[in-house]
Amino acid sequence: MKVFLNYEDNENSDLHKSLKITLPKSWKTGPSSNLLEQFVESYNAKFQDTNPLKVEEMHLTIRQQVPGSTDSTKTELVPICSDAVVLEEIPDRGDVYICHGPSQTKADLQAAAQAAEEERQNKLKNTVACTHFGCQNRFPKGGPYPECRYHKLPPVFHETAKYWACCPNKKAYDWDDFQRIPGCETGTCTEIKEDGKLFLGGTDLREQASEGAQLKSIDDFNKAQSAGGAEAAPVLDRLRNVMVEMGIDKELYDQVIDGMKMEYKSSSSNEAELLAAVSQDLGGKLKAMMKSIAAEQLRIK
Repeated sequence: MKVFLNYEDNENSDLHKSLKITLPKSWKTGPSSNLLEQFVESYNAKFQDTNPLKVEEMHLTIRQQVPGSTDSTKTELVPICSDAVVLEEIPDRGDVYICHGPSQTKADLQAAAQAAEEERQNKLKNTVACTHFGCQNRFPKGGPYPECRYHKLPPVFHETAKYWACCPNKKAYDWDDFQRIPGCETGTCTEIKEDGKLFLGGTDLREQASEGAQLKSIDDFNKAQSAGGAEAAPVLDRLRNVMVEMGIDKELYDQVIDGMKMEYKSSSSNEAELLAAVSQDLGGKLKAMMKSIAAEQLRIK
């Protein structure tokens, strides 16, 4: 197993260094701190007089795709715990980056994650979300109400595109980019729910194009569900039925959907946005899988 260690956390490129290490067998199942110590020793042999590094002031990171993003080019450096097992965190011939800042143990990260979750839960408990489309503000129930920048019409999720019905020329293909589309209206936050509006999908767009229909209300949507047509059921429910017919255990499907809901829960202001985000993410993953199968078929002689 080989690992590439890289130090680039310095504006002066002359002080950068890369080191390729063939790991001894015992290191593969040992702590990642061994790699850090080996790199710092090698680095200081060359830069002791210009930029000496201290093991206790550095940590290891690895580049990974941003969670929730369908764009494989969007990556971030994720810290590696000092007591993490090398084989479990670093792939063969993987690039590891040495960055400034002390290392953390698994216990440290778990405690930090728990504290952050407790803070998030307290915020959710003691505040309410603005019900304006696209506004991500939270504030104490009953006010005071902060200034608000929002969209006047619901979001549209069609195929891989995401945009707001009031701003059709500003489309995004990644959830984070969609969340950053600025609102077209300004005003004051509110906690009063605006009944009758729902996110739009392909079926809604086709209906509007053929009939000039107005945006669907929740009542209209519920009536359509009661009618029992194939198009009436939510897309995730329709997909569940199809998956079961193909031999996929419904418990496995539900486990995947529930996990994705947990992933997007904090970034969705209501149930409609949450289900739309899960649908788009799952669709992107299934599309990538189909492309992979197609590519494999092309390689078959």
